[in-house]
Formats: sequence, C-alpha cells, structure tokens
Amino acid sequence: MKLSLPNRIRGADVIELMGSMRFAISLLVFICVASLIGTILPQNQAANVYIDQFGPFWFAVFDRFSLWHIYNSWWFLLIMTFLVFSTSVCVVRNSPKMIRDARTFREYIRGSSLRAFPHRVELTASDGPVPTRDKVGQLLRQQGYRYRVREDGDSFMVAAKKGSANRLGYIFTHVAIVVICVGGLLDSEMPVRIQTWLFDKVPVTDNMLIADVPASGRLSARNPSFRANMLVPDGKQSSMGIVSVGEGVLLQPLPFAIKLKKFSVDYYDTGMPSNFQSDVQVTDLVSGDVFDQTIKVNEPLHYRGVTIYQSSFDDGGSHLSFRAWPLSGADATPASLEGVVGQAGSLPDAGTSLKVDFTGLRVINVENLASAESLQPKDMITQVAAVTGSAARARNEDLRNVGPSVQYRLTGADGQSHEYTNYMLPLMLDDFPVFLAGMRDNPAQAYRYVRMPADKQGTLEEFMQLRAALNSPALREEAARRFAQSSAPEGEQRELLFKAAQGALQTFSHRGFNGILEQAPESEREKIMNFAVPMIQLSLGQLRDVMHEQAGRPPVDVDGPGAERANHWMRLAILALANLPDYPAPVFLQLSGFEQIQASVFQVARSPGKTTVYLGCLLLVIGVFSMFYIRERRVWVWIRPKDDGAGSDVLAAMTSQRRTLDFTHEFERLRAALHRLFA
Repeated sequence: MKLSLPNRIRGADVIELMGSMRFAISLLVFICVASLIGTILPQNQAANVYIDQFGPFWFAVFDRFSLWHIYNSWWFLLIMTFLVFSTSVCVVRNSPKMIRDARTFREYIRGSSLRAFPHRVELTASDGPVPTRDKVGQLLRQQGYRYRVREDGDSFMVAAKKGSANRLGYIFTHVAIVVICVGGLLDSEMPVRIQTWLFDKVPVTDNMLIADVPASGRLSARNPSFRANMLVPDGKQSSMGIVSVGEGVLLQPLPFAIKLKKFSVDYYDTGMPSNFQSDVQVTDLVSGDVFDQTIKVNEPLHYRGVTIYQSSFDDGGSHLSFRAWPLSGADATPASLEGVVGQAGSLPDAGTSLKVDFTGLRVINVENLASAESLQPKDMITQVAAVTGSAARARNEDLRNVGPSVQYRLTGADGQSHEYTNYMLPLMLDDFPVFLAGMRDNPAQAYRYVRMPADKQGTLEEFMQLRAALNSPALREEAARRFAQSSAPEGEQRELLFKAAQGALQTFSHRGFNGILEQAPESEREKIMNFAVPMIQLSLGQLRDVMHEQAGRPPVDVDGPGAERANHWMRLAILALANLPDYPAPVFLQLSGFEQIQASVFQVARSPGKTTVYLGCLLLVIGVFSMFYIRERRVWVWIRPKDDGAGSDVLAAMTSQRRTLDFTHEFERLRAALHRLFA
C-alpha cells in the first residue's frame, strides 16, 4: 500500500495538470505560434525553394522541425492530441458540476444572509406571507424567471433564476475545441501515420511500377481519411492515388477509376495559366456505373465520399525529337535522337556513359525580350570574362511567346548530373536571332545561358560547321596562314604571326579565352588579350571563308550590304565558341519536333473531419453566444410575518455573474416593480 500511494498521487497530479486551464492555455499559445509560422512561411514547396531563400544551414535546421509542412509535423500533431486530451479532461471534470449548478435554485440560502448582497431591497407588505408569496411568484414569472419556494415554518424563501444556459456556453465552447481538434486530426496525416506505425505500412522510396508495389506500400481501400495526388495522362485512366509520407509514398486505392478524356488550359498574356479544366469519365469499380464530368478549379467532384479537386497539370509523356549536334571533334553532322518526357535514354555516339533523363516540355514560354543592359553587346575584351548571357534575368517590358523549350538532365557514371533547358526556336536578343542553351548544376541555381547565333536560314548549321572547322588542325593552319598573309609582309614577321595565330586558335578551340589567359603572366594579361582577341577574331573570319570554300559556297561578304550582319554574327559566334569548352555536355540537343501529351493532376481526398469541424464550429458559435450574450441572474425573496402579525416583511436580493450596467438597470426595474406591487 505504501508503494502504490506515491504512484496514485503522481497520477492524480498529472490528471490535475492536464485538466488545468494554464496547461490548455499553454498548448493554445504553442498552436498559435506554430500557425503564425505556417501562415508566414509558404508550406509544401520544393526543397530548392527553401534552400534559395534561407541557405543550406538554416534549411537543415528548419527541416529538423518540419517547418515546411508544419500542420502535419509530429510535434504539431502531438500538441493537438494533448490539447484534445486536456480539454476533454476539463469537460469531464467540470461539466457535471456546472450542470448541477445551472439546475439548482439555491433555495436553501439563509434569509439573513441576503442583507450582505449589494443589490437588495426591503419592503413591507400589508398581506400575510401566503398572499405575498403568490404575488411575488406571479411578478417573477412575468419577468421571465423560473422559481422554487422553500417553506420554513410560517416564512417562505422564493428562489428564482433565468439565463442558466450561460453555463452551457462554457461546456459547448470546450466541447467545440475538442470536436474541431479531432476533426483536424482526422484530416491530417495522423490516420496514415498510425497505419505505418501499427500495421507495418512501409513508404516506397524506389522507382517502380504501380503493379510492382508490395502490399506493405498500399493503404486499405477503406482508409477513413487520406489526401492523395493522382496524375492522369490524356486518354489514360487511373484508380490509384499517391500519398506522400516523409521521403516516400504509399498507394491509396480508390473506389472508382478516372479517365482523362480532354484537358484544356487558357493562358494570360504573361504566359501564366488563367484557367484549366478536365473532362473525365468516372467508372464505379463496385457497381460498374459510368458517367462523364467536368472538373474545374474550385469546382470539384464529390463521389463515394471522395472529393476530386483539379490541382494542376503536368506533362503526360510527350514524345520528343532532337538533332544532337556534336560539341567536340571536326564533325558537324547532327545525329537524330528520340525521347519521352519522364523516361531515360542514352546519347547517340557520345563516347561516354552519360544517361539523359527528359524532365519537361514547355510549349508556351512568354519571356521579356526588351533590351536591357545585361543583354547589350559589349566589346570583345570586356566580354571575355563573362561571355554567358542570361535571358531569364532580362529586365524589360516586352512580353513575347518565344516558342517551346525542353528540359533534360545528363548524369554520368559517377552520379554527377547537370540540368539543361534549350529553346526550340531562335530568340531575338540584341536585335539578332540566337539559340539559347541553358545549364545549371542543381535546382538551387539559376540557368546560365550560351547564346549561339542563327544563320540566315534560322538554323545552327553555320555555327556548328564553324565549331567543327575550329577543331580541324588542317583548317586552323590554313586560316592562320591566310591571316598572316593578309596582316604582315612576307618574311620572318609573317612566319611569327602565322605561328602565333595557329597557337592561339588551337588554345581557343580547347579552352576558349580562359586558356589564353592561363598561359600569360598576370601582369601581361591585358596586353596579351589586346593583341590576341583581334587576332582570333580575324583568324576565325578566315576560317569561315575556308569552310565556305570547301562547301562550294561564296565567301562571307564583309564589305557589302550584309557586312554589318556578318560581323555581328561573328562576334556572337566567338563568344559562344569561348563558352563551349565550359559547357558540360558532349552534344547540344536541339528540339526539332514533339508530340505533346498533357496530364491532369488531381488531388483526391476523403475528409470526414470536415463535417466534424463544421459541427465544432456550430457548437463554438452557440457556446460563445451563450457565454457573452446570456447572463445568469438569480433573485431571492425572503417573506416572513411581521412581529405584530399585521402584514409581512419582504427582503429581496439579486445577483449575477457579471454585474454590468445592464444588470444594475435590471435590478432597478425589479425594485420598482416590487414597490408598485406592495404600495
């Protein structure tokens, strides 16, 4: 017995703490702070968004507390659970007492104690106690009071009350908190997490077909609550939702199948989608019933206890065709490559073990293409330190649809990967058409762009042939010789200039301008670049003429009407060639054609907690109204015969939980009514 007593005391103390007001208020403060964080901080975004905003260190710190999905974090759900338990204990402990107190009339109060009430009145009635009792009862009934009479010998205590529903307001309010929290927990991730804890459900983290997912990765079709995503490509159907759990997913079978018949989307002038909807066919897997429905944003479909929302849209496996331009060697012939968005492939004749993953196709790209300082052409020497332009960062006002773009990822045998985005059509930048080739090391970075000039036919053939010629030792030698012949008299000076040009072209072909800078002493770099840049530019002009002669085409017109365009093309080509040694891919994939297949992304949810929350809100409204707008008032009237037997002495008192100005006015009205009654 002595051993169990401390345990009982500790258990009682825990129950006392859990049911206390200070504990519940502390929990509410934590929930309010967490809700404030969840309101300020965007929830359920991609990790790279938070890394860009806060940096890797703070991202790791915040990620420990799951601030990115705070309302489904373990600690938030734990606080909610404790609040439900604490409020339930408070209701269970205090409700019986409140109900008893609301029902009792307190007629056993002593008559003499009424003199201690601040709101009291003493009168003398000419009638005896019994007629006086009846008159008082009739008056109280007229003013809306219920009363009970206690007889004490030849005296009477009339105890009256109204507004007892005020006590129910406290009960309804506390019950409402419990009901709302329970509804929130039902619609949270807790039901799914309980299944992973108690029923051996293991989230799937590997890429596999839905048919290959084991039973441990599938939730029950009778799952009472879930929130899943479903991607349905055009013309396909699905009956399986995907529930994200931590770093993995669980499959949620649905009682019906959805087939996407048609997806349509409208765009603003800025290229952002203004409206999108899905025409679907729903097949009930139990009854076999089939019906058509249009699901729009903010117009979901409700069926079999599941709500289907139009969430977003994605690529459903579009077919892509590419021209794979080689970026090394003296061959300028592009290879053909086919791919499918969402699937992996291999590069043609790349000579490496690179794997390509086609990650996206954007048919509409609305970009700002007005002139901006960051895109203005600079002189050659200024550009060599930063030869990469960035169309994505252009600050301008003109919006134009520049056509389709494709995104893909190249991954080497060592697991290192780079991401790429290429535009199908040339963009008019700085009044000249260029093809943009974007690359970045990871999603946290912005794309860096190489601008390759388009030829008169709007293709890359001229630039790629110049690149191939630059990698041909024989053509480089011929171009350097022609440059020397046109720039120096015959003799030793011409021979020295020939060797300098030949060496500069060779270095430029492998390392760009960086290779020339690396070979020069730091103190001599500016002087050397002032000599090397014009030499390379003129030598590449000779190389272009040699290339044209071999192809049977006329030389480039550098003095006639097309001289300005030819010179502009050459400047852009030199900058692009200087960038290519740092382009981390052996080929450039130019999108040549595509067959777009769209997919609609639905959010499917079974949320029984919604009705529970509605009920809790109704109880909360009733409870708050009862507490603030219903005031409990109690009146006691002590009637006893006078000492001389002629009439009765009347002592009345009135009290309320909140003695406001209205209460004072009501007491004055009662006083006046009693004076009129016994006048």
